[in-house]
Amino acid sequence: MANRHTIILMQTSQNRATRTFMDYDSITQAMDGICGLYERKLKELNPAIRNITYDIADLYNFIDGLADMSALVYDHSIRAYLPYDRQWIKQRTFQHLKKLAR
Repeated sequence: MANRHTIILMQTSQNRATRTFMDYDSITQAMDGICGLYERKLKELNPAIRNITYDIADLYNFIDGLADMSALVYDHSIRAYLPYDRQWIKQRTFQHLKKLAR
């Protein structure tokens, strides 16, 4: 699963103008990017707090609170991108954070 180009598609609100994408060289980098996105949002909402902590449920609530989020992951064997839903993203971010905690 390493070094598989990953594109995260997201829409932050019901307004179609909020559609955007982030692109990464690997699934791991994409999961880091999603966590970073959430952490920046937390800092924006809590500018006076220096050390912000959160748990996986908070991250899941953030992901679920977006109007839409999905991933496209390049599969070298078929030379195409495979789509993954929000649930897959949540599972992968959990696995990613678990690895970082070790």
